Amino acid sequence: MDILTASWVVPVVGAPLRDGRVAVGDGRIAWVGRAGDPGEPKAPVRDLGSAILLPGLVNAHCHLELSHLAGRLPFAGGFVAWVEALVAVRGSDDEGSVRARAAQAIRDLEDRGTVAVGDVSNSLVHLDLLGASRLAAVVFFELLAWDPARAAATLEWADRRLAGLDGTLAPNVRVRLAAHGPHTVSPPLFAGLVARGGPAAMHLAESPDESGFLAAGSGAWPGFLERRGLGHVAFEPPGLSPVRYVDSLGALPRGLVAAHAVQVDAADRQRLAGRGVHVALCPRSNRNLGVGTAPAPELLAAGVGLCLGTDSLASVDSLDVLEDARLLHRQFPDLDPAVIVRMATLGGAEALGFADLGAIARGRRAALAWAPAPAAVDDPCRYLLSGDARLRRVEA
Repeated sequence: MDILTASWVVPVVGAPLRDGRVAVGDGRIAWVGRAGDPGEPKAPVRDLGSAILLPGLVNAHCHLELSHLAGRLPFAGGFVAWVEALVAVRGSDDEGSVRARAAQAIRDLEDRGTVAVGDVSNSLVHLDLLGASRLAAVVFFELLAWDPARAAATLEWADRRLAGLDGTLAPNVRVRLAAHGPHTVSPPLFAGLVARGGPAAMHLAESPDESGFLAAGSGAWPGFLERRGLGHVAFEPPGLSPVRYVDSLGALPRGLVAAHAVQVDAADRQRLAGRGVHVALCPRSNRNLGVGTAPAPELLAAGVGLCLGTDSLASVDSLDVLEDARLLHRQFPDLDPAVIVRMATLGGAEALGFADLGAIARGRRAALAWAPAPAAVDDPCRYLLSGDARLRRVEA
């Protein structure tokens, strides 16, 4: 057993502790407090010095298999133009290149104090790389098919892929079925996912194009579908918001991880909260693609569980979820910094189902991060969001 000490310990489930101490043994947290507090074990002390110790970060929404597209897609044309460019480019690299960039992205996540990830994948070509990492991972196997005629074949293919994973996954990796979004998944495909207990995740209410398409068949999305050879698919706009449309299909199960939730009104927010949906905010990606800003304070006020994700390197310049926390702080300066730090840690752990991550508390996994900090810091959470903190993982 060792005792870690730092000028600040941020447990997340309690107030920050100045000159706090954390006893760690067998990979678990055995005690949290200050020197001389009741129950403090006798053990060697490892002093991190003037620093902030906190739970490791959780990136609740990213796309590791798109890491090879870093810096290759323009943002200026808006959301649909970006999607079109992504579709055109993503298949141009061989599997070896895709895996190599995914491997580097995994190392970058670990180096920046991330301990768990919610990764969206269409190919599952990098499960072994995640299995060999120190990350706890939920891989959302994402299905999309706008043509109802393709729903049965898509589901059969997914069932075969999942069956083929039996006995092959490392203990730190889980795979769950997911939907891409309400503008790319047909009602029969949604029905198949619901019948299988899902979807576990989806992109939801991300852009005005998605909302306009579902409300009235308007915006740039119909043209994209036409260019993709899907103009023949009959679709009567339901006249609903993305949230209400998906709910009408029974596809808002409790525990769903919904990425973005930018285009949501008060009724949508209440519905998300009532269904027990977790929302993964991706502030940098939303800014870069020009889709708007998710109403984080209003989502919180409605009781929606919030976490943070980076999205992919196709739309942001790093997978450092602390950068998204910092942007959220700049967007909503009146939001308590401790609430944002919770989103980046415990909120993500709750969304992904990692009950032993996201907080510094007895019995939790000792998957911790730390950042050097000036001695004068009197609000460690605010300092973490200042732009000056650089997190790194606490090594055993």
